[in-house]
Amino acid sequence: MKPVPRPTPDTQPFWDGTAAGELRIQRCLACERHYFYPRPSCPRCGSGSVEWVRASGRATLYSYVINHRPAPGFEGPYAIAVVELEEGVRMMTNLVGVEPAPENLELDMPLRVTFEERGEVHVPLFEPAGGGR
Repeated sequence: MKPVPRPTPDTQPFWDGTAAGELRIQRCLACERHYFYPRPSCPRCGSGSVEWVRASGRATLYSYVINHRPAPGFEGPYAIAVVELEEGVRMMTNLVGVEPAPENLELDMPLRVTFEERGEVHVPLFEPAGGGR
């Protein structure tokens, strides 16, 4: 069984969004920068004036590692990735819909968000925007 994240008061709006099929991130109203991971103040300027916005769900592959060792709920190999959202923030995730092999994973390849239901939360994962190779 794969691990199930536990929402906190700071992350609940994120998980509410994933349950609705939306990828939500925060945006600072003072400096207008998007950021992720969820927190009550802007990591750039320190302002507490922030809002939740719906991200496009489009990203590019920034970095990855192919893990060959099984972890609880996962069978190797699988790709652990850092993706860069169209909004400019990076997040760690897993890649799905593509064979986890170096010849299939090009840096900067276009990706799109998809969601996997785990218990009462929906975890954002990313797949190739063109349907994989």
